[in-house]
Amino acid sequence: MQIVFRAYHQRVTPLLEVRGLTVELPTAAGWVRPVNEVSLKIAAGQSLGLVGESGSGKSMLSLALMGLLPPGARVSGEASLALEAAVKKLTALSEGEWREVRGGEIAMVFQEPMTSMNPVMRIGAQIDEAIRAHQSQLKSSEVKRKTLDSLRLAAVRDPEARAEQFPHQLSGGLRQRAMIAMALAAGPRLLIADEPTTALDVTVQKQILDLLDRLRRELQLGLLFITHDLGVVAQVAERVAVMYAGRIIEEGPAREVLAKPRHPYTQGLLKASPTLKRGALSPILGAVPQLTALPSGCAFEPRCEFRRTECAAAVPALRIVGSDHAARCILV
Repeated sequence: MQIVFRAYHQRVTPLLEVRGLTVELPTAAGWVRPVNEVSLKIAAGQSLGLVGESGSGKSMLSLALMGLLPPGARVSGEASLALEAAVKKLTALSEGEWREVRGGEIAMVFQEPMTSMNPVMRIGAQIDEAIRAHQSQLKSSEVKRKTLDSLRLAAVRDPEARAEQFPHQLSGGLRQRAMIAMALAAGPRLLIADEPTTALDVTVQKQILDLLDRLRRELQLGLLFITHDLGVVAQVAERVAVMYAGRIIEEGPAREVLAKPRHPYTQGLLKASPTLKRGALSPILGAVPQLTALPSGCAFEPRCEFRRTECAAAVPALRIVGSDHAARCILV
């Protein structure tokens, strides 16, 4: 990955750099790798869309970057965050050090606000708590001011009134805006959005996507946007990384990957995505393989209509398509 995208990454200083990150989890059938030698980079002010089916490893990667992996997980490889003062090696942080980074430097917007928020705390109090966790020296009046500023930043109308309400009193769109306000309250440099629009209707979904895109540009945030919907990622991401069975199998500029996908899996995702022009959808046959029974070669080989005998021999390397586009397929 480092060699494939050398020309691109020389032009952009990365805020987040991940090299060969692997996460292993213990199971009754042995150790499995939901994240397998993943490498990616995100610069300040840049958005990367991470796409894949359920079970491909997207959310586990985000939890690794937040220091929220389940007990017993083993992590290898490198993940670093470039801050003004120094570069922090995320894979080497203790839990005490993670408390400073989590929320303060890296924040996350989860898929369903009602399961992420405290249902018996007012919205403002929950944002106050996020601010005090990282800026304990602030006076109560300053914390309240920052809370209201965060709600305004997330385009919440009448923030004074909304801050006094409970999560169940807000609509789905407002709850997600409150989650975004909470994530931004302590001033993080990197924002991870894990399918933040899945439970919203189309019009509200567009508003949230526009909001995240505006905040990325105005605050110069690095944005990792996780989704299974290629139509959504096209609206918010400058670059796209496609993940399958724990590995990145294609990465490149969003327009290029969506217009000329080079991996059969990416092509299958596009054919299975509804559009106004196309009629019947073409589903990808089969399912994502179990991590305890991965094929010896390409993980997509059992489902691929273009498979060859050599596909089952070994895991393909990422192959160069253009100066900053690559795919993990022997047909490239």
